[in-house]
Amino acid sequence: MAKIAIYGGTFDPIHKGHLHVIAEIISRGLADRILLIPAGQPQLRGQQPVAPASDRRAMCQAAILDLPAEVAAKVEVNPIEILRQGPSFTIDTVEAVAKSYPDDQIALIIGTDAFAKINQWHRTSELQDMVEFIVIDRPEFPGEHNLDIGALNISATRVRAGDLASVSTHVATYIKEHDLYASK
Repeated sequence: MAKIAIYGGTFDPIHKGHLHVIAEIISRGLADRILLIPAGQPQLRGQQPVAPASDRRAMCQAAILDLPAEVAAKVEVNPIEILRQGPSFTIDTVEAVAKSYPDDQIALIIGTDAFAKINQWHRTSELQDMVEFIVIDRPEFPGEHNLDIGALNISATRVRAGDLASVSTHVATYIKEHDLYASK
């Protein structure tokens, strides 16, 4: 039985902080495989993503190219939420992933900030019964009894304002080539 970890987010854009989480989860053996899932219509965010879903998916795929080969081989971008019509609920994604990996354990990678709001999530009790949570301490939102991986204090907001040093090489190139965010 393998452990499949779902790492969802708006990834608007995916940045070095996200890649650090992925590399740490794989290198520490906390998951055998990571499904990187860009959100379609996130429900608990005040605003919708700036970049279209197709660009966010492409940036995730580009980011994998900047991971060490042994890590990248265990990461897959899954478009399930951006292809889904209507709201994206984590429980729906987990149920779909569980059908694709019926003999495996499903884990959910989330930050301490998101975990603090877990009771607001759709069908939260079912979700909590279905997955193991890998809760990552975030520099601006530390928590108790969570995984401290030395998370990087990087925000997608800074990247959207023009801080391309916070994204990997392939993502920076994609942002420039597609005139996204403040690169315009």
